[in-house]
Order: sequence, then C-alpha cells, then structure tokens
Amino acid sequence: MATDLTQNKPGRAIALKLCAVFLFMVMAALIKSVSPHVPPGQAVFFRSFFALPVLVLWLWQRGQLRQGLVPSNLMGHVWRGIFGTSAMGLTFAGLGLLPLPEVTAIGYATPLFAVLFAAIFLGERVRIVRLSAVALGLIGVMIVIAPRLSVGADALTSAATVGAVLVLIASILRAMVQIHVRRLVQTDTTASIVFYFSITASTLGLLTLPLGWATGLDVLTWTAPPAWVIWMLILSGLIGGIAQIMVTASYRFGSASMLAPFDYASMIFASFIGYIAFGELPTGPIIIGASLVIAGGVLIIWRERQLGLDRSKSKPNVPPSGTP
Repeated sequence: MATDLTQNKPGRAIALKLCAVFLFMVMAALIKSVSPHVPPGQAVFFRSFFALPVLVLWLWQRGQLRQGLVPSNLMGHVWRGIFGTSAMGLTFAGLGLLPLPEVTAIGYATPLFAVLFAAIFLGERVRIVRLSAVALGLIGVMIVIAPRLSVGADALTSAATVGAVLVLIASILRAMVQIHVRRLVQTDTTASIVFYFSITASTLGLLTLPLGWATGLDVLTWTAPPAWVIWMLILSGLIGGIAQIMVTASYRFGSASMLAPFDYASMIFASFIGYIAFGELPTGPIIIGASLVIAGGVLIIWRERQLGLDRSKSKPNVPPSGTP
C-alpha cells in the first residue's frame, strides 16, 4: 500500500512546501493580530474548526469525500493530533509575546529536529554532513534565543523569555508531527490525515472553553470579542486549512529530511509581513542566527542532491517505485 500512496517527485514536493510556508506566515500574522483579545486555546479552535470547510470542499472536488475520511491508523492520527495541537497552542502563545521574525527564527529548530527524528524513527540515513548541518543550525537557534536568557536576573521569568521557551518546545513537537505525517502517508490518504487533525485540534481547542475564552476573567465565562477579531480568526482557519493540505501533500512526494530546509524561506515572508503589519524588523542576533540555520539548510540540500545522484548511478535500471 505504501508504494501506491507515496511517490518521489521532489519538484512538486518543494513547490507545495513553499506555498504552505507562505500561507502559514499569513496565518501566524492573523493570529498575532488578535492575540491581545483571545487566549491561545480559542485561537486553536477557530484555526482548526474553520479549516474543515476548506477540507470538505477539497475532498468533494476530488471525489474523495467518502473514502478519504476512513482512517487506517487511528492511533497514529491521535498522536499526530496531540503533538500538532500542542505545538499550535504553544506557538500561538509565543506569537503574543514575541515579534513575528523572532518566532520564525526560533521555529527554525523544527526542520533540524526533523532531520534527527527522521534518522531515529524513520530509519533515514543521516551521515556526518547532515549532522554537521544540524549542529550549525542549532548554534544559530541558540544565538537567537541567547538575548532572552541573559538580560538580567529576572530573565527566566520575563514574558519574552517565556515566549521563546514556548516556541522552542513547539518546534520540537512540530518535528515530531512531521515524522508522524511521514509515517501516516504510508497507510492513510492526505485527506484523512488533514481531516482528523482538524477534528482533533478543534476538539482539544474547544476543551479550553472553561478556562475563559476572550477575556479569561472567570471560569465558564465567555465574552464575545469584537467582530473584526472573529473574522480574523475565521480567516486564519480558512488559510490554515489550505496550507495544511499543501504541507501534508508535500510529504507524499518527498522525504522529511529533504523537505525540512525549505522551512527557512519563512524568514523572508516573516520579515516582510512583520514589517508591514507590525513594524517589526529582525534584530542582529536573529539575522546572524537565522543565517547560520539557513547555511545548515543549504548544506543539507546539497547533500540530498549528491545522495540522489549516487542512488541514480548505482541503480540505473530500477523503475520508479510502484511501476510494474
């Protein structure tokens, strides 16, 4: 079944991943704009619940509305939902405490951890070149975080420091999500993966209602935020649904370790959107740290290309996977 559901089409995989990265940056900006008005759990619910209409329409257009919603690996969907929803909530919380470019730079740890997790959990071969690239990237992430950890005696309790820690934890969880997605595409359709994540995240987000939505003043108290906030939340869900379909589909056409470096394009998008929407610009440590991470990503891309050429030379007569 795996050979029927996955294909090796790196060009298509990269295009899907880059489009998804851009849309996720737009979604993050929308969430950041409403963060002073709603708690992370409420944002998670809206982002997930309003992604469902996009998914259902997509399934209907593809003629997969019925068969696409049948899961083969139910527990895989459960764990993917728990990791993904936790990462989403932590990231949304971080967006309310940090500038968008800084959240993006710290999030660069995700593909680095994904390369390591791909070797540990998927058995993908990761040798010295890619390990060195990961080490270089992690150094870059630490340069970004360092100012938040050394700005005085109260650094570890400051809001910005808490935000940085939350986003870093979220990046680890997102790396686990990538690994779970790579496993799930071996048995389940893209439709079922995205659909059941939206269901799980909507449910978990809704469970935060007793914690106090919108105002957070009283348990079991919900006060409707301004209309523009609701519309921003709904739009974030629609955009997030489209992006989620694209990123899930990308792992059907390429390996986790090959696609991981293309997350780095988000710094370009985040810097542009952050400046236009919030007047934010990357600081010196962010630029230096992000540059190191990007350098590590370029090294990984180069190594993937070399490995691809080597495999092509060593197996010249082997037909593509799934070919009779």
